[in-house]
Amino acid sequence: MASDQIRQMVNFILQEAHEKGNEIRVKTEHDFNLEKQTRVHEAKLSIQEEFAKKEKDREIQARIERSAEIGECKVKKMKVRDDLLNNLVSEAGQKCAMVTRGTNYPQLLQKLIVQGLIKIEETTVTIYCRGEDMATVKSILPAAVDEYVEIIEKESGIKLAPKVSINTNESKNLPDSSFGGVTLTAINGKIVCDNTMATRLELVYEELLPSIRAIIFPEEE
Repeated sequence: MASDQIRQMVNFILQEAHEKGNEIRVKTEHDFNLEKQTRVHEAKLSIQEEFAKKEKDREIQARIERSAEIGECKVKKMKVRDDLLNNLVSEAGQKCAMVTRGTNYPQLLQKLIVQGLIKIEETTVTIYCRGEDMATVKSILPAAVDEYVEIIEKESGIKLAPKVSINTNESKNLPDSSFGGVTLTAINGKIVCDNTMATRLELVYEELLPSIRAIIFPEEE
Protein backbone atom coordinates (compact mmCIF):
# COMPACT_ATOMS: atom_id res chain seq x y z
CA MET A 1 0.00 0.00 0.00
CA ALA A 2 2.79 2.35 0.92
CA SER A 3 4.63 1.37 -2.26
CA ASP A 4 1.61 2.31 -4.34
CA GLN A 5 1.48 5.74 -2.76
CA ILE A 6 5.17 6.22 -3.32
CA ARG A 7 4.79 5.16 -6.95
CA GLN A 8 1.88 7.57 -7.41
CA MET A 9 3.93 10.36 -5.86
CA VAL A 10 6.85 9.51 -8.14
CA ASN A 11 4.57 9.43 -11.18
CA PHE A 12 3.05 12.77 -10.14
CA ILE A 13 6.47 14.34 -9.71
CA LEU A 14 7.63 12.92 -13.04
CA GLN A 15 4.47 14.23 -14.71
CA GLU A 16 5.01 17.66 -13.18
CA ALA A 17 8.65 17.58 -14.23
CA HIS A 18 7.70 16.53 -17.74
CA GLU A 19 5.07 19.28 -18.05
CA LYS A 20 7.48 21.84 -16.59
CA GLY A 21 10.14 20.68 -19.02
CA ASN A 22 7.72 21.02 -21.93
CA GLU A 23 6.73 24.44 -20.68
CA ILE A 24 10.38 25.52 -20.48
CA ARG A 25 11.10 24.03 -23.92
CA VAL A 26 8.11 25.81 -25.49
CA LYS A 27 9.05 29.11 -23.84
CA THR A 28 12.67 28.67 -24.85
CA GLU A 29 11.71 27.97 -28.45
CA HIS A 30 9.33 30.94 -28.42
CA ASP A 31 12.00 33.24 -26.98
CA PHE A 32 14.54 31.86 -29.43
CA ASN A 33 12.25 32.38 -32.41
CA LEU A 34 11.37 35.86 -31.20
CA GLU A 35 15.05 36.76 -30.73
CA LYS A 36 15.88 35.26 -34.11
CA GLN A 37 13.12 37.26 -35.81
CA THR A 38 14.28 40.42 -34.05
CA ARG A 39 17.89 39.89 -35.09
CA VAL A 40 16.89 39.01 -38.66
CA HIS A 41 14.72 42.14 -38.83
CA GLU A 42 17.52 44.28 -37.42
CA ALA A 43 19.97 42.72 -39.88
CA LYS A 44 17.60 43.45 -42.76
CA LEU A 45 17.22 47.06 -41.62
CA SER A 46 20.98 47.37 -41.30
CA ILE A 47 21.49 45.94 -44.78
CA GLN A 48 18.81 48.23 -46.21
CA GLU A 49 20.36 51.26 -44.51
CA GLU A 50 23.82 50.28 -45.76
CA PHE A 51 22.46 49.75 -49.27
CA ALA A 52 20.60 53.08 -49.16
CA LYS A 53 23.78 54.82 -47.97
CA LYS A 54 25.87 53.23 -50.72
CA GLU A 55 23.20 54.10 -53.30
CA LYS A 56 23.13 57.68 -52.08
CA ASP A 57 26.94 57.85 -52.14
CA ARG A 58 26.89 56.41 -55.64
CA GLU A 59 24.35 59.01 -56.79
CA ILE A 60 26.38 61.81 -55.21
CA GLN A 61 29.56 60.54 -56.85
CA ALA A 62 27.73 60.24 -60.18
CA ARG A 63 26.49 63.83 -59.85
CA ILE A 64 30.01 65.00 -58.99
CA GLU A 65 31.46 63.18 -61.99
CA ARG A 66 28.69 64.47 -64.24
CA SER A 67 29.22 68.01 -62.97
CA ALA A 68 32.97 67.68 -63.54
CA GLU A 69 32.36 66.41 -67.07
CA ILE A 70 29.97 69.28 -67.78
CA GLY A 71 32.49 71.76 -66.37
CA GLU A 72 35.28 70.23 -68.44
CA CYS A 73 33.11 70.38 -71.57
CA LYS A 74 32.30 74.02 -70.87
CA VAL A 75 35.99 74.83 -70.43
CA LYS A 76 36.85 73.04 -73.69
CA LYS A 77 33.98 74.79 -75.44
CA MET A 78 35.12 78.18 -74.14
CA LYS A 79 38.70 77.45 -75.22
CA VAL A 80 37.58 76.46 -78.72
CA ARG A 81 35.51 79.64 -78.97
CA ASP A 82 38.35 81.80 -77.63
CA ASP A 83 40.76 80.18 -80.10
CA LEU A 84 38.30 80.85 -82.91
CA LEU A 85 37.91 84.50 -81.89
CA ASN A 86 41.68 84.88 -81.51
CA ASN A 87 42.18 83.40 -84.98
CA LEU A 88 39.61 85.84 -86.28
CA VAL A 89 41.50 88.77 -84.76
CA SER A 90 44.78 87.39 -86.09
CA GLU A 91 43.36 87.09 -89.61
CA ALA A 92 41.95 90.61 -89.37
CA GLY A 93 45.39 91.80 -88.26
CA GLN A 94 46.99 90.17 -91.29
CA LYS A 95 44.49 91.97 -93.52
CA CYS A 96 45.38 95.24 -91.77
CA ALA A 97 49.01 94.50 -92.54
CA MET A 98 48.06 94.08 -96.21
CA VAL A 99 46.52 97.56 -96.15
CA THR A 100 49.95 99.00 -95.35
CA ARG A 101 51.20 97.68 -98.69
CA GLY A 102 48.41 99.38 -100.62
CA THR A 103 48.59 102.63 -102.54
CA ASN A 104 46.26 104.40 -100.09
CA TYR A 105 48.42 103.71 -97.03
CA PRO A 106 50.21 107.12 -97.11
CA GLN A 107 46.85 108.92 -97.02
CA LEU A 108 45.76 106.65 -94.14
CA LEU A 109 48.96 107.44 -92.21
CA GLN A 110 48.34 111.15 -92.72
CA LYS A 111 44.80 110.85 -91.34
CA LEU A 112 46.07 108.84 -88.36
CA ILE A 113 48.69 111.50 -87.58
CA VAL A 114 46.15 114.33 -87.86
CA GLN A 115 43.71 112.47 -85.65
CA GLY A 116 46.46 111.78 -83.10
CA LEU A 117 47.53 115.43 -83.00
CA ILE A 118 43.93 116.49 -82.38
CA LYS A 119 43.55 113.97 -79.57
CA ILE A 120 46.89 114.66 -77.89
CA GLU A 121 46.40 118.48 -77.89
CA GLU A 122 50.09 119.33 -77.48
CA THR A 123 52.37 121.57 -79.53
CA THR A 124 55.50 119.43 -79.14
CA VAL A 125 54.92 115.88 -80.30
CA THR A 126 57.05 112.88 -81.23
CA ILE A 127 55.79 110.30 -83.71
CA TYR A 128 56.73 106.63 -83.58
CA CYS A 129 56.24 104.20 -86.46
CA ARG A 130 57.60 100.95 -87.88
CA GLY A 131 61.00 101.09 -89.50
CA GLU A 132 59.53 100.21 -92.89
CA ASP A 133 57.07 103.14 -92.57
CA MET A 134 59.71 105.71 -91.69
CA ALA A 135 60.19 107.07 -95.23
CA THR A 136 56.45 107.30 -95.81
CA VAL A 137 55.83 109.10 -92.51
CA LYS A 138 58.60 111.60 -93.31
CA SER A 139 57.08 112.29 -96.71
CA ILE A 140 53.53 112.93 -95.48
CA LEU A 141 54.34 114.60 -92.13
CA PRO A 142 54.42 118.21 -93.44
CA ALA A 143 51.01 117.74 -95.10
CA ALA A 144 49.62 116.15 -91.93
CA VAL A 145 50.82 119.03 -89.76
CA ASP A 146 49.39 121.58 -92.21
CA GLU A 147 46.06 119.77 -92.21
CA TYR A 148 46.04 119.70 -88.39
CA VAL A 149 46.85 123.43 -88.18
CA GLU A 150 44.10 124.22 -90.69
CA ILE A 151 41.50 122.20 -88.76
CA ILE A 152 42.36 123.85 -85.42
CA GLU A 153 42.34 127.33 -86.97
CA LYS A 154 38.99 126.66 -88.59
CA GLU A 155 37.44 125.34 -85.38
CA SER A 156 38.98 127.78 -82.87
CA GLY A 157 40.42 130.67 -84.83
CA ILE A 158 43.85 129.93 -83.34
CA LYS A 159 46.77 129.29 -85.68
CA LEU A 160 49.19 126.84 -84.06
CA ALA A 161 52.83 126.21 -84.84
CA PRO A 162 53.34 122.68 -83.54
CA LYS A 163 56.75 121.03 -83.39
CA VAL A 164 56.20 117.51 -84.63
CA SER A 165 59.23 115.26 -84.97
CA ILE A 166 59.81 111.60 -85.80
CA ASN A 167 61.50 109.21 -83.41
CA THR A 168 65.16 108.72 -84.37
CA ASN A 169 65.92 105.84 -81.97
CA GLU A 170 65.50 102.72 -84.09
CA SER A 171 65.20 100.54 -80.97
CA LYS A 172 61.95 102.35 -80.17
CA ASN A 173 60.37 101.81 -83.58
CA LEU A 174 56.96 100.16 -83.49
CA PRO A 175 57.00 96.36 -83.82
CA ASP A 176 55.54 94.50 -86.78
CA SER A 177 52.73 93.35 -84.47
CA SER A 178 51.38 96.92 -84.57
CA PHE A 179 50.34 96.19 -88.21
CA GLY A 180 51.29 99.77 -89.12
CA GLY A 181 49.95 103.13 -88.06
CA VAL A 182 51.58 105.52 -85.61
CA THR A 183 51.92 106.32 -81.93
CA LEU A 184 52.20 109.95 -80.80
CA THR A 185 53.72 111.04 -77.49
CA ALA A 186 54.18 114.35 -75.68
CA ILE A 187 55.70 115.67 -72.45
CA ASN A 188 58.47 113.05 -72.43
CA GLY A 189 56.08 110.17 -72.99
CA LYS A 190 53.64 111.15 -70.26
CA ILE A 191 50.91 111.61 -72.87
CA VAL A 192 50.46 108.83 -75.41
CA CYS A 193 48.04 108.41 -78.29
CA ASP A 194 48.26 104.90 -79.73
CA ASN A 195 46.91 105.12 -83.26
CA THR A 196 48.36 101.87 -84.55
CA MET A 197 46.33 99.51 -86.70
CA ALA A 198 46.52 96.84 -84.00
CA THR A 199 45.03 99.13 -81.35
CA ARG A 200 42.30 100.37 -83.66
CA LEU A 201 41.51 96.77 -84.58
CA GLU A 202 41.27 95.88 -80.88
CA LEU A 203 38.88 98.78 -80.24
CA VAL A 204 36.68 97.77 -83.17
CA TYR A 205 36.79 94.14 -82.04
CA GLU A 206 35.67 95.00 -78.48
CA GLU A 207 32.90 97.23 -79.82
CA LEU A 208 31.62 94.59 -82.24
CA LEU A 209 32.25 91.55 -80.03
CA PRO A 210 28.55 91.04 -79.13
CA SER A 211 27.62 91.13 -82.83
CA ILE A 212 30.52 88.85 -83.72
CA ARG A 213 29.46 86.32 -81.08
CA ALA A 214 25.87 86.45 -82.32
CA ILE A 215 27.02 85.68 -85.85
CA ILE A 216 29.55 82.95 -85.01
CA PHE A 217 27.68 81.39 -82.06
CA PRO A 218 23.97 81.93 -82.87
CA GLU A 219 22.97 79.11 -80.47
CA GLU A 220 23.83 81.41 -77.54
CA GLU A 221 21.19 83.90 -78.60
